[in-house]
Amino acid sequence: MSSYIHFTDKQKEQARQTDIVSLLKSQGETVKRSGKEYKWKDGSQNVTIRGNLWFHQYEQVGGDTIDFVRWYYNKSYVEAMEYLLSKCGGTLTASPPIAEETKPFELPPKNVNMRRVYAYLLNRRGIDRDVLNTFVHKKMIYESADYHNVVFVGYDMDGIPRHAHKRGTGEKSTYKGNAGSSIPEYSFHWVGNDNELYLFEAPIDLLSYISMHKDGWQKHSYAASCSVSDRVLFQMLKDNPNIQKVYLCMDNDEAGQKANKRISDNLFIQGIQHEILVPNHKDWNEDFCI
Repeated sequence: MSSYIHFTDKQKEQARQTDIVSLLKSQGETVKRSGKEYKWKDGSQNVTIRGNLWFHQYEQVGGDTIDFVRWYYNKSYVEAMEYLLSKCGGTLTASPPIAEETKPFELPPKNVNMRRVYAYLLNRRGIDRDVLNTFVHKKMIYESADYHNVVFVGYDMDGIPRHAHKRGTGEKSTYKGNAGSSIPEYSFHWVGNDNELYLFEAPIDLLSYISMHKDGWQKHSYAASCSVSDRVLFQMLKDNPNIQKVYLCMDNDEAGQKANKRISDNLFIQGIQHEILVPNHKDWNEDFCI
């Protein structure tokens, strides 16, 4: 039987405020600066670090330094506390308080034309022209003026833009990310009028699936979480009570299938009918193009 270990409030705060970058560097890890933040690789995925705070965009998890040690070092709360307090007694520094600055959401400026976006989505990604035109007509896809990214816009129930996902169109570009202050509950989505909803990781996978299944596609609802989150899914279920069945269409990789399982369990305990659809290759765009 394990004995109870009491930590004082001062010890808890000391451990919580431990600088994560200093911690990682003390373990020989490579951390790269990116503006006011740092990036650390968890396998192939980026973890964003700001002082004693971290966030894994793909897994949609984050927290303070104690949470970081528990998550990545596989330690219990007591083990994480003891580990950090022993480090704090050595060379690690405390992270200063972070003043959060909340900026209002703004769409990236629009380019005067969409030549690069059409070339990228039609020629390189194989998206059906009629499908693409439908989303463009609804002002859900456009080309940004600054970097010529594809911008996928998500609207709330009142037609107000609340989310923008950006994807690089350059030949060698792998850039993708969300505009600042985007609200994940309203990421890129289409609302149909029947009872089916299809959830994807990325907007391009959503468009690829529709391109493969064009017959009557507009009557269904679709959403791209722009991650492996379920927040847009449950927002759509709340806003559209006619939706009775959900198809989970995450990528065919570890992160995607973990998300499918996690979301499936959540839907199950709420009694929501659902089914998991898995692409044959890594994602639906690969299935479409190969």
